[in-house]
Amino acid sequence: MVKTTTRSQRGYALVAALVALSVLLSACQGTAAAGSISNGSRQPSPSTTSAPKTTPAVLDVYPADLATGVLPNAPVSVKASSGTLGAVTLVDAKGGKIAGQAAPNGTWGTSELLLPSAAYTFIIAATGPDGTATSTSSTFTTLQPKVRATYNLTPSGGTVGVGMPVGIQFDSAVITKAQRAAVEKRVKVTTVPVQQGAWGWLDNRQLMWRPKSYWIPGTTVTVSTPLHGLQTGDGKWIAGDDATSFTVGSSMVSTVDMRAHTMTVRQGGAVVRTFKVSTGKPGPLTETRYGTKVIIERQRSIVMDSATVGIPKGDPNYYKISTDWNLRLTWTGEYIHSAPWSVGSQGNANVSHGCTNMAPADAEWMFNNSKAGDLVTFTGSSRAFKPTDGIGVWVYDFAGWKAQSALV
Repeated sequence: MVKTTTRSQRGYALVAALVALSVLLSACQGTAAAGSISNGSRQPSPSTTSAPKTTPAVLDVYPADLATGVLPNAPVSVKASSGTLGAVTLVDAKGGKIAGQAAPNGTWGTSELLLPSAAYTFIIAATGPDGTATSTSSTFTTLQPKVRATYNLTPSGGTVGVGMPVGIQFDSAVITKAQRAAVEKRVKVTTVPVQQGAWGWLDNRQLMWRPKSYWIPGTTVTVSTPLHGLQTGDGKWIAGDDATSFTVGSSMVSTVDMRAHTMTVRQGGAVVRTFKVSTGKPGPLTETRYGTKVIIERQRSIVMDSATVGIPKGDPNYYKISTDWNLRLTWTGEYIHSAPWSVGSQGNANVSHGCTNMAPADAEWMFNNSKAGDLVTFTGSSRAFKPTDGIGVWVYDFAGWKAQSALV
């Protein structure tokens, strides 16, 4: 019997033969990868051959990524140990940039201290040894201090007398000399016209800048204190900066002769008034201190209570009295003020508890013509005015004042 092949069968055989040929060609030519689509048309697909291996830069970053409790004064740096370092930016949580720059050795470092209790982010660009460009970020947070050290600047604006120094008053002690030196290095005073002056510490809480001699009237003074990130004691860190400016007014310098019981007032170097006064009677707590004092503040009326200066209620010298036209000279309770009760002794005897008593009309004139920063020099007693009794920068000659610096 002869087997026959139908037309349909012949068609199937042809298809099978073509498929077999196609598989054979494919085996000879290799397998093609899937193509990619770009702009709506099919593009030639890349070869599956492995891409060349890249070598990115290797960076040394300090503090390390996700570090916590970083000291605000710790070194902050980025260096490429392999490859080349590009642009580096360090920002705080609000996006503010922290100043920094690259050193000749290729290390980028900050040029300012950090805030305590703050978060920071590095954004770093670099190029690998083979030219591969990379970008990375790294974050860290600074320590939360036990105590935030705070301070005030004086004067806080306005017009002052020729004896008023710049004052930085800390609320607590700046403990070590090295810490005080670090503060002193960062603060700045600018004067117009330029005048020679120096920083000094009255104690470990009070840093002041005074000119060599009294201010030139009309001087403008600008102060900046970029102190954030400095340590002032165990667990104490400064978290804020500040600035102030003020103007120096006319010269008013008075002299009190406690033996002659007189006050001589000079404005611009010329004598304008002479007053009768009564100062402190003899005694360890009542005798008025000799030395050059600065008017700290003006107060129209106050109640004076001797208990606040060590003379308690029940003591024969105790007093509590309301006074007018008050010019404060010391933190320890010395004022120039109106004292109608001692007019008979003014010009003749010292009967006060340490203040300078004046007749009401004289005290009112003195009050109205004085300003904070005017100077009053006392002579004629055996009790010295100590620098910390008030604004004691003029107790020293200029060489002695410069020796109060923490940098010497």
